[in-house]
Amino acid sequence: MELAYWLGRGAEAFREWARTYDEFAPHAATAVDEAACEVAFEELIARLRGSYPFFHPCYAGQMLKPPHPVAVAGYAAAMLVNSNNHALDGGPATSVMEEEVVEQLAEMAGFEAHVGHLTSSGTQANLEALFVARESRPGTGVAVSAEAHYTHARMCHLLGVPVLTVPVDARGRMDMGGLERLLSTGAAGTVVATTGTTALGAVDPLHRIVPLARRYGVRVHADAAYGGFFRLLADGEQAPVAPETREALRALAQCDSVAIDPHKHGLQPYGCGAVLFADPDVARFFRHDSPYTYFTSRRPHLGEISLECSRSGAAAAALWLTLKLLPLTPGGLGAVLAAGRRAAVRWAGLISDSPYLEPYQPPELDIVTYYPAPPGSSPPCLSRVGAASKEVMHRGMNAKEDPVFLSVARVTAGAFTARHAGAVADAGDTHVLRSVLMKPESEPYLERLHQRVERLAKTSWHAARECGG
Repeated sequence: MELAYWLGRGAEAFREWARTYDEFAPHAATAVDEAACEVAFEELIARLRGSYPFFHPCYAGQMLKPPHPVAVAGYAAAMLVNSNNHALDGGPATSVMEEEVVEQLAEMAGFEAHVGHLTSSGTQANLEALFVARESRPGTGVAVSAEAHYTHARMCHLLGVPVLTVPVDARGRMDMGGLERLLSTGAAGTVVATTGTTALGAVDPLHRIVPLARRYGVRVHADAAYGGFFRLLADGEQAPVAPETREALRALAQCDSVAIDPHKHGLQPYGCGAVLFADPDVARFFRHDSPYTYFTSRRPHLGEISLECSRSGAAAAALWLTLKLLPLTPGGLGAVLAAGRRAAVRWAGLISDSPYLEPYQPPELDIVTYYPAPPGSSPPCLSRVGAASKEVMHRGMNAKEDPVFLSVARVTAGAFTARHAGAVADAGDTHVLRSVLMKPESEPYLERLHQRVERLAKTSWHAARECGG
């Protein structure tokens, strides 16, 4: 796809549309000098080069990648119109597109009935779900796992709702025994389950959480911001995810609400999140009066089912165009996720066979966690594991030739020794390396990436201090 061509098509289409209205003169106040624009634009380009190469498979750090060119073209074309999807008269065309893509997301999740909308972020999507949880179960708390995203605690604080933390098992998933003990107290009215934790990519056992929560009359919200699109890979005999993960993803259909981020695995630019509710009647919690907004239609305006006001219609247009070409099917967008999943599984195998790297835990989705192997047969010492991991990350990203961009995750001593019983816990926590392989280009690039990380890991322990030092 030639992006420059489609960007030009979008700009020309806008000009053609604009010419159907009476001509008018641009106001002098908005005029800019072409020469000055050239200088400023060159400075912008130069400053953008200070970014990390999120587009390249040598970047295997955070949950970052550029949007698909289709999404860029769709966003740019709609951005020229600059519609606002808060009300139908602010975005008559793009509001319908939003309704259509939300319908597709709900179908992917398995909701038969639903109400929902796009959001500016996953945090906003979770906030709205927690708001509905508070209104539905007043006076109760929200149960989250110790590995849940930190924004749940922040949003609950904002809403004045108690946060109840559930421990995790040795794979970073919500511990079912701990959850049942908590639910038996009656303190929780909602459980937040995570399908794809930020640090490890762990998938809480949603298929077990839902029936347990129902037994105690408790709601279930799925934070599927990262892992929700893996629902496309959960069906069929050849599904590339483990059976338990597959069952957990299928259980999204049984949740009361789901948050999902198209600006992660949906190939969209920031910000494009989404929140879905299985019961359309929760729209009553969003009702409000706007005496200057909702006049052009008796149909519900998107702002009438949202806590947000102004939202970009371009985000809806970009996702709508993307799903026209890469639909929510295993062979459509699912093929993009499958490539990253295959790369993660293969890299985990290479790491297990490497004399210079050790796996922290097997990948459940497309996030790989590992650390430099200690020399010889000595057990891993937590203080040196952390130092060596950070040495690999810093040396890799600062290399003048052949750089590689990784990230680290802080883990507790208890979490580390639960996975590696022989480790020397000389510190309360440590850091392990973490790589997100969400770009499909990671698959053909994997061997080169592995060799580069191995070379860095080979010498990393020499820079780390002695245990306890």
